[in-house]
Amino acid sequence: MLALALARGMPALADEPAGFVGAQVCAGCHPREAERWAGSHHALAMQQATPATVLGDFSDARLNHFGVVTSFSRSGDGFLVHTDGPDGALNDYQIAYTFGHYPLQQYLIALPGGRLQALGIAWDARPKEQGGQRWFHLYPDQRLPAGDRLHWTGRDQTWNYQCAGCHSTGLAKNFDLGGNSYATAWSDVDVSCEACHGPGARHVAWARSHAGAAVPADADRLGLTNWLKPTDQGHWEMNPETGIAKRTVPLVSAEVDVCAACHARRRVIVKDAVPGTPFLDSYLPALLEPGLYHADGQIDGEVFEYGSFLQSRMHRAGVTCSVCHDPHSLKLRAEGNTLCSQCHTPEKFDTAAHHHHASGGAGAACVNCHMPTKTYMIVDRRRDHSFRVPRPDLSASVGTPNACTQCHADRSANWAAPAIATWYPHGRQTQPHYAAALNAGRTGTADAEQRLDALILDHDQPDIARASALPLLSRYLTPASEAAIKAAIADPSALVRSAAPRALPATLSSAVVQAAAPLLSDPVRAVRVEAARALAGVDPNTMTAEQRTAFDSAYRELVAAEMVDADRPEAHLNLGLLHLRRQLPAEAEAEYRTALRLDRDFVPAMANLADLDRMRGQDQQGAELLRKALLVEPKNADVHHSLGLLLVRQHNYAEALGELRQASELAPDNARYAYVYAIALNSAGAAADAMALLERAHRQHPADADIMVGLVSIARDRGDIATALRYARELSGQHPTDTQLRALVLGLERQQGR
Repeated sequence: MLALALARGMPALADEPAGFVGAQVCAGCHPREAERWAGSHHALAMQQATPATVLGDFSDARLNHFGVVTSFSRSGDGFLVHTDGPDGALNDYQIAYTFGHYPLQQYLIALPGGRLQALGIAWDARPKEQGGQRWFHLYPDQRLPAGDRLHWTGRDQTWNYQCAGCHSTGLAKNFDLGGNSYATAWSDVDVSCEACHGPGARHVAWARSHAGAAVPADADRLGLTNWLKPTDQGHWEMNPETGIAKRTVPLVSAEVDVCAACHARRRVIVKDAVPGTPFLDSYLPALLEPGLYHADGQIDGEVFEYGSFLQSRMHRAGVTCSVCHDPHSLKLRAEGNTLCSQCHTPEKFDTAAHHHHASGGAGAACVNCHMPTKTYMIVDRRRDHSFRVPRPDLSASVGTPNACTQCHADRSANWAAPAIATWYPHGRQTQPHYAAALNAGRTGTADAEQRLDALILDHDQPDIARASALPLLSRYLTPASEAAIKAAIADPSALVRSAAPRALPATLSSAVVQAAAPLLSDPVRAVRVEAARALAGVDPNTMTAEQRTAFDSAYRELVAAEMVDADRPEAHLNLGLLHLRRQLPAEAEAEYRTALRLDRDFVPAMANLADLDRMRGQDQQGAELLRKALLVEPKNADVHHSLGLLLVRQHNYAEALGELRQASELAPDNARYAYVYAIALNSAGAAADAMALLERAHRQHPADADIMVGLVSIARDRGDIATALRYARELSGQHPTDTQLRALVLGLERQQGR
């Protein structure tokens, strides 16, 4: 119907689903925008491999990586790579598509099952004088044999899942779970107009039906799914006192949400997400988690820009991506400090009095202090978009990087921090930062719970920082956190509400269920999905009829969200865990086995199947699974720990002790593994070794109650009442309302006084 309407120049019906028309149709009416877009990274995100698009040297070039010699050659207008394939044997493979353009270009190879796989060797597109114009391996220090998930034929290099959604437009993944195959399709092979503006069929129909006429006042966004212009009628005005521009009214714009769809580390939670829908209705972004972000929110892993930008004062002020970047060419709107002077007067900020460096030098460049870089994919330098003030004082206290010592690599944070304090005696270093709370939560300091509660309740802090405190809080929960969790459940920020369920205890009382139940009916999908995940194991009798209805609806959304990535074994692992919480072991087993059908070496599914065997009293079968898992990942601490506990149940204490030791050594930051191994040592008669291990663990995790209980118990059993009393008092001090702990202290005091 839509195609027919367009062909006849008729308006599309409003209740019909919008369709994609392709960039060529858009260019017919928007030639200037199309011209700017044509040379952009979006336009070059993915192209058919032709002599015009391939940048790499295919004139019999070679690269040796851990003994595998890969060569590159031409066959007419085709491009071939001779390398190790899925079976480990060397074969010729045809390059199907280029992937990216600068500073590196990757290449996609078609394999059976509709898969496009990203070759692990890339072309350095930088100029030769910058070290470019060469082949290089994206994992230079790792030997990746066929079968490894990071080998170019492995599941973590499958374009259909990893890359397609953000490098093509109008994508339909079309995965067939039964056949374990793809029939992926797209409207444009690259990132074109409709990737941002949404499907254009209605807009084209509207434009044709109004050709030559004035735009009617009641035109609903001109037929576009996504209207990117601000709708608040505000504008920017310079404040002469601060030297910083300010919007006349708070910004109302979908722009950041649209860009976030691809410029965020996130999970997709709805099939075929349509540009223009609120971000949290289609995606669940990663929070400030270890490995992804440092404790102060600086970039660590490959997280792109969204999570950083949410932390910035610029985001809170109403700055959007297009303030700095032309949305079609993607080029900066100005070069150097001139770009920043759009909102920050150069008379106040582009001076030695502000930056304390020689004018015109690297230290005077705004971005070098406020947007430090990190290199990804060997050659791709990316800037942190949190626009932060350098804080070497935080480097000294919590170990985060800082821009000062990134440039002055021969100096320490203890040198830089006093310099900053001298330049800015009333600067940011005099103000608290959420890094202290997040670091406390990550490391388990004695005041972790108190700090995290305060951060969650502090609306002056970025929402993403407050949301990031909630999953950390779950490790330290006491009744003292009730107010913070209830406030998070009712928070104005959907991002905070979506994280609130992750702070709930593993066992939910009816009171907690009642407190969290409103999230099941939240207007934002990400909130509903996470609430359903948290409440999946509760007794339905603890809910009202209305709440059960809301749960059933949210749970269906949760299952659908997991099935978006039905091609990934992790999705089926998650579904299995949900089934298990709902006391459906047969369904859980089916999902675990589906995960193993997709990836026979998927260790988490093996471990969870073994745990299912434990519940069924089939430990012998579970032991075989765990030993098989260790053949795949011999350094997997979780599997060693599970096998150790299984061996304890089988009364094989000698072998169990060895497995628990390996778990503790392989995961030295895991407090639980240290505790369990120490208890096993004590049971084996090595009480002194157990105490030494627990004392080391306590220094690392001073808020861990189990470790302190272990110290009290072992010390008391050894007759060392003074040590037992010392740790009991410390534990009671951390939990002053716990009457049992107070009684323990009193009992030990009486013993000591005898």
